[in-house]
Amino acid sequence: MIQVEIPSTADFVISGLEKLGIPYTIGKTWTTDAMYRETPEMIELRRNEGCITVEMETAAFFAVSKYYDIPLAQLLYAGDDVSGEKWDTRNWNNQKNVRSNMIFTAIKLIEEL
Repeated sequence: MIQVEIPSTADFVISGLEKLGIPYTIGKTWTTDAMYRETPEMIELRRNEGCITVEMETAAFFAVSKYYDIPLAQLLYAGDDVSGEKWDTRNWNNQKNVRSNMIFTAIKLIEEL
C-alpha cells in the first residue's frame, strides 16, 4: 500500500504562487456583513487578534466548503486601507489590472491540479 500525503489547500496555493513568482502575504482576515461595523474599537480588537484584513464574503464560502468537504483557498486583494487614521481607498476602483491578474493567477493555480 502506498500512502500519499495530500498537501493542504493553503500549501498548494503557496507553492503555486512561489512557482509563478507572485509575492504574497499570509494572514488572518475577519469577515463582517456591513461596513458600519468596522468601528475603531472593532478594528483594534481584530488587530489585537492578529487580523490584517477585513472583507465581507469569505466566511460564507468557507462555511459551504466545510459543509460539503470541498477544499477552498482565498486569494484576497486588499483594495483599500483602513489601517491608519484616514481611510485610503488606494484608488481601488481603477485597479482593474490587479483584479484581472488575480483571475489569471487563480486559473493558473487550478491548471496545476
